[in-house]
Amino acid sequence: MYRLRKHCQIGLRDSDFPDVNARRGVVLLAPPISYPTAALSPCFAIATLGLPMTRQRMGQHFLSDPGWQARILGALPRSENEVWVEIGAGHGEMTRLLAARAARVIAIEADPRLADEMRARARAHPEEWRGVEIVEGDVLGMNLSSLGGARFRVYGSLPYYITAPILRRLFLFAEGISSIHVVIQHEVAARIVARPGSRTYGYLSALCQYYARPEMALRIPPGAFRPPPRVISALVNMRLPGERVRLKVENEQEFLDFVAACFEKKRKTLRNNLRARYPDGRIEAALEACGLPPDARAEQLSLGQFAALLSCCEKSASRPGQSEATEPRSQPAGGRGNPS
Repeated sequence: MYRLRKHCQIGLRDSDFPDVNARRGVVLLAPPISYPTAALSPCFAIATLGLPMTRQRMGQHFLSDPGWQARILGALPRSENEVWVEIGAGHGEMTRLLAARAARVIAIEADPRLADEMRARARAHPEEWRGVEIVEGDVLGMNLSSLGGARFRVYGSLPYYITAPILRRLFLFAEGISSIHVVIQHEVAARIVARPGSRTYGYLSALCQYYARPEMALRIPPGAFRPPPRVISALVNMRLPGERVRLKVENEQEFLDFVAACFEKKRKTLRNNLRARYPDGRIEAALEACGLPPDARAEQLSLGQFAALLSCCEKSASRPGQSEATEPRSQPAGGRGNPS
């Protein structure tokens, strides 16, 4: 399991990963990471896999059905000069297909056995693996800007229980990514595309919609994979940029931390969740200034409303004549809880 320092907290519970392999109460966090600063170079595709374990142990299932491979490929943008980042190369099921229409493919695989197998296939059939370079490694620790180039797209069949850490890692390189296309558990996909006011709208929804415009493209049955998972999967297309461009948030980490705090306990009101950060009087004034009721909950707010509420909370120290009697409580040891 990965631990994540407070400044990079993803803030997701295991309820965001309801796969049968996920253990209740386990918080999935990514390693400390920073925003990329290296210059990006042009046009190639990358195939990546996250962790040095066997695929089944990681919740990874191979997309073995040729018909579904073709359907997924048909749902992806098509251009011979596109840059592609593939996460979960496996045996190269989709890598080979992407290579047929990409300028360059770099397949990053954590499992040495699978990496060697792909190298052998590339040597045996160089015409099908044109421009493919296979590199062993962990996507959660990679600087994609040094690998990927100025602009690239992402495709991946993600291990179900580590979906959010991988997405969080990708979003750090949002400036260079045109779109993200991932095969994930259907229930997690529903959370990603959920809109404010729905029961499935949570921090994962807000995070993805801040960086991208997600939509569910395909529902994929278990029989498309080997071994078959016990759940339905989905292809989610995310076109960048998302609300990030419109909102023009000055401090993105502060904003995302604030949104995570708002979702900290989903059944609680915003007022209760934010008391660890602000005095009660300031929260009450901020809610009123934003036109929100005192019992408003995070799942009711759009990203624009979160940004406005943060601004009001930061700017509106008590109004003249109004006391901020409630002192902010100290942060719990190890940071906040983990919102869904």
